[in-house]
Amino acid sequence: MGRGRAKAKQTRVARELKYSSPNTDLTALQRELAGSSSTYTAPPAVDDDDEDEDDTYADRWADDDSDDDWAASR
Repeated sequence: MGRGRAKAKQTRVARELKYSSPNTDLTALQRELAGSSSTYTAPPAVDDDDEDEDDTYADRWADDDSDDDWAASR
């Protein structure tokens, strides 16, 4: 019991959010849609080619076909 007041408040807040129309900042929207290149710079590309060179387990867990031989021998 006691849920009636809370549910009524949630319903009222939901209606306010659904039917209200907040003031839209059209100049900010225009700036965002224009996408000026001075505000955003792309991060540099990451080179992952030499990632396995530093990995001590790269050779041990490399994808060789030795596990296929084990399955065939069983």
